[in-house]
Amino acid sequence: MRKLVLAISMLALAGSAAFADPIQDRQALMKERGKIVGGLSKVAKGDQAFDAAAVLTQLQALQANAEKLDVDALFPKGSDAGNTTASPKIWEDMAGFKAAEDKYLADVKAAVAAAPADVDALKAQVGTIGSDCGTCHQAYRVKKG
Repeated sequence: MRKLVLAISMLALAGSAAFADPIQDRQALMKERGKIVGGLSKVAKGDQAFDAAAVLTQLQALQANAEKLDVDALFPKGSDAGNTTASPKIWEDMAGFKAAEDKYLADVKAAVAAAPADVDALKAQVGTIGSDCGTCHQAYRVKKG
């Protein structure tokens, strides 16, 4: 009996994962990314005190977020319709989109590897990461309103 309950539970879990909404999943990932970058930006701008350990923790969270972005799973064909600001250009230029995401991940990993010792070093890293975000948003995101 216990095996039957376990088997049914596993099937239910697998079924719910199969019906995940890629639009909602990628929006949640991007919101998390924006929140982390926003926190780092506050420190870089001097709105919050620089704490090397806290900054490294945020950069590591940003890396974990970037590593979760599976372009094939989160941007499947057909997920360009609905409540999304993803530009159709993503599916027209999937190689370019993946390259932009790969550059972003590489820059985030570099920031973690060279953890900033002061606010000036963080400013440079946030500048690079922010540039990656802006480049991708310009090319692959539809502006609202």
